[in-house]
Amino acid sequence: MSQVLDTPPAPAPFPPRGTDAEDPAVLAARYGLTVSGARPSLPAYVRRLWQRRHFITAFATAKLTSQYSQAKLGQVWQVATPLLNAAVYFFIFGVLMGTSRGVPDYIPFLVTGVFVWTFTQSSVMAGTKAISGSLGLVRALHFPRASLPVSYCLQQLQQLLFSMCALVVILLCFGVPPTASWLLVVPALLLQFVFNTGVAMIMARLGAHTPDIAQLMPFLLRTWMYVSGVMWSLTHLTEGKGFPPIVITLLQTNPAAVYIDLMRFALIDSFTADQLPAHVWAWAVGWALLAGVGGFIYFWKAEETYGRG
Repeated sequence: MSQVLDTPPAPAPFPPRGTDAEDPAVLAARYGLTVSGARPSLPAYVRRLWQRRHFITAFATAKLTSQYSQAKLGQVWQVATPLLNAAVYFFIFGVLMGTSRGVPDYIPFLVTGVFVWTFTQSSVMAGTKAISGSLGLVRALHFPRASLPVSYCLQQLQQLLFSMCALVVILLCFGVPPTASWLLVVPALLLQFVFNTGVAMIMARLGAHTPDIAQLMPFLLRTWMYVSGVMWSLTHLTEGKGFPPIVITLLQTNPAAVYIDLMRFALIDSFTADQLPAHVWAWAVGWALLAGVGGFIYFWKAEETYGRG
């Protein structure tokens, strides 16, 4: 009994190099394929980000809710944390170092500065880890990566609004009456939110490619806090000390100081207009546009690199 073995067919010859059959661009065009994760145009990117607005809001709210879910006091820490920071700063700077001398309504002055500064500090820190800390989400789903730093900044804005309720109580307890100027809080916070988001996007791109930046940021932010007048009045600090005019201008017009001063001017009647730098609203709008627009474009230019490697 014999067994017949079939001869396997000869393999098809490879197409010669340079033909359309092996050209990826031609094949992609023929079958309507596009590059996965390719960066869209800037207008298209803005439209896609707007389409994800519900995701951004829900993500920010969920992060805020879960932030203190393991703590016994839960969401009370949203208000207690900045209040405890203000109490520590009051003891060290207001009592021991005497920076409260000559500053009317020092406790409302200090608490306002701490709350507003915490908003910027937390937004920048969260933005630094927005991409590097969410690599699983970035690699699993396709969405505009700017959604992450925007949602983290929105989370910090929501937390600030909780803290503002405590701030209003403090202002009333220390005899600061509500006035029409309190309405200025709304444009001041919106401008600060745009500024914070822009800086967070810059830091998100840097942190995505250089994770060590997250370790450096606390030192840079602490230095920024000290030169922004959180615990003391920059006007009293520089008055009669012989500082060059350029140094005084740089201190008073740095963005954190601008937004802190605007909030103090809006909420505290003893913080008068003569303590504000010249053209303070122009500075606030300028910083918001520079950081917001510039940071958004800077982040968008590296869209297709996030989560790679």
